[in-house]
Amino acid sequence: MKSLWFFDDVNLFKVLCPHKFKAYKKDHDFDAYKKKDYIYFEEDTSNKVYLIEKGKVKIGYYNEDGTEVVKAILSRGELFGEKAILGEIKRDEFGQSIDNQTSICPIGVQTMHDLMRNNQTFSFKVYKFIGFKFQKLERRLQLLLFKDTKTRLVEFLDELCVEYGYDCEKTGDHVIKHPYTQKDIASLIGTSRPTLNILLNELKKEKILDFDRKKIRIYKKSA
Repeated sequence: MKSLWFFDDVNLFKVLCPHKFKAYKKDHDFDAYKKKDYIYFEEDTSNKVYLIEKGKVKIGYYNEDGTEVVKAILSRGELFGEKAILGEIKRDEFGQSIDNQTSICPIGVQTMHDLMRNNQTFSFKVYKFIGFKFQKLERRLQLLLFKDTKTRLVEFLDELCVEYGYDCEKTGDHVIKHPYTQKDIASLIGTSRPTLNILLNELKKEKILDFDRKKIRIYKKSA
């Protein structure tokens, strides 16, 4: 399956942003955010969905003990807050900018419903996106429940390879340039940052991969 946040190789921003529609273009604006600014908090009213024009946004929530859990990190062309379309009243997660030049396209729920009602293709793409997102979240939950930590890490790296990876022509290695910190990856696979670091170094010693802050290189397997 292709990346969750894109389908049919179509950038959601190019398809869904209201400024592409004549009836909404005049009154449509973008909101600017700096690093660590919140777009919305848990318990805020769900009355908008959001498209990212540029920058990066972290989606997550806090456990009862105050521990932050990161669900996703999104970039240009990606949609979030979409549960508002399905009738969510209050947010059960937060959205936070993690870039100093994040630009967001806010879309009111009523506007989205009007666009979906008046454009079947638009409506189909929205529901298809939501379906892919739920599939990926369900798969991640299954990993957390039934896989050991090292397996969760390896399978998460496989996902990153699909979403952010490319093949190095000279060596045949898979190179992943991604937006996640080690803290984010640890949260996404349900472990601690020290444990993640131990596992990454184990895989490095086993000559399976090499890594730094923003890049992971998965070595080509020997025949």
